[in-house]
Amino acid sequence: MNNQFIQGFTIDWAKIDPHSYLRKIDAIKDMTELTFHKPITFFVGENGSGKSTLLEAIAVAYGFNPEGGTKNYSFSTYDSHSELCDAVRIVKGVRRPKSGYFLRAESFYNVATKEREYADANHPSEKYHEKSHGESFLAIAQNYMKADGIYIFDEPEAALSPQRQLTLLLNIYKCAKEGAQFIIVTHSPILLGIPDAEIYSFDMGEVHLCEYEETDSYVVTEMFINNRDHLLHRLLSESY
Repeated sequence: MNNQFIQGFTIDWAKIDPHSYLRKIDAIKDMTELTFHKPITFFVGENGSGKSTLLEAIAVAYGFNPEGGTKNYSFSTYDSHSELCDAVRIVKGVRRPKSGYFLRAESFYNVATKEREYADANHPSEKYHEKSHGESFLAIAQNYMKADGIYIFDEPEAALSPQRQLTLLLNIYKCAKEGAQFIIVTHSPILLGIPDAEIYSFDMGEVHLCEYEETDSYVVTEMFINNRDHLLHRLLSESY
């Protein structure tokens, strides 16, 4: 039984302009639906493969602010999200989340600034700008991650050291065990190693399920670690 807050979604391409760049993204141009079977879902793929575009559309269609934050955040510093959110229809489960957050690396500064502006006596600011980038990034994730919540993260590893990625991995796993749902875009071989997560790859021209060991994040990292000298010699020799 699918017990997720977001069980899946459908896409009505009739609502997308015939000349939209969205129709040129190989991985999603023929997609009409997708189902989430597990509490933790990862989107992986090469840069420009459409994973963040789709994640953003899911988040906005679900009611989150395009630049991130909770559902109570409502602001826009630069209107850059695509029209895909207008074509996405979320298939919701019977459960209702107790909390939620949309975290994206590229607009984190804007969200941290708004958090300070939204603060009041009853909700004091966490002063994320007074922390290092990595510390504030992890803190904002940890402060909002709770049991029975829905969390949509776009490259949450961007500012985190490997050690902090392990901390985030533990927090995600714990919350998922307590009823939370996560949909995450990542390039991190550490985060992707979370047990029993489903991984959707956006490579090879279509969105498809894959195993952890099949992701480029794992393959390239393993190849580099196990063959560093040979690989660097080959790469650097070909550069000159």
